[in-house]
Amino acid sequence: MIKTDELKLIIFKNGLSQRKVANVLGMAEKTFYAKMKKGVFSSDEIQGMIDLLNIEEPIKIFFANEVTFKDTNGIKKKVG
Repeated sequence: MIKTDELKLIIFKNGLSQRKVANVLGMAEKTFYAKMKKGVFSSDEIQGMIDLLNIEEPIKIFFANEVTFKDTNGIKKKVG
């Protein structure tokens, strides 16, 4: 699960907007916002953000072991 709050902070710290990131990735803003809400991006999109935002520890953002209720937008998934 992607830690979207941390990703938003990284975008802000890089002086960018989510709109600009969406444009650089070649997707519509609406699509980017929907993917942020779901916390789901393709591997190419993740790599694009890693490169664009100079993310040094992408595993902590994009492949989080521990997420909060807020990160999942309240979605409950059955494991196992």
